[in-house]
Amino acid sequence: MDTKPWRERVRVEEELLERLQEQTAAAAKRRAAALAEGVDELGSVYAVAKDLGKGWTTVAQAIKKHGPAAPDPTTTP
Repeated sequence: MDTKPWRERVRVEEELLERLQEQTAAAAKRRAAALAEGVDELGSVYAVAKDLGKGWTTVAQAIKKHGPAAPDPTTTP
């Protein structure tokens, strides 16, 4: 059985973890955008949470943590 050296295996796994973390972050942003769209449509975080069967704090925190950044007031005309 031809096994790669442990250093090579560690490097490969670290690269995989990095790619997975990037994909997870991108998915969290897309999810937050979809949740925010739901809030626009249904009118409240609570309504979205109820529709999805989740707690309202879960929805609110996802939007706050991963949603679009607020505009910088120092650069907004």
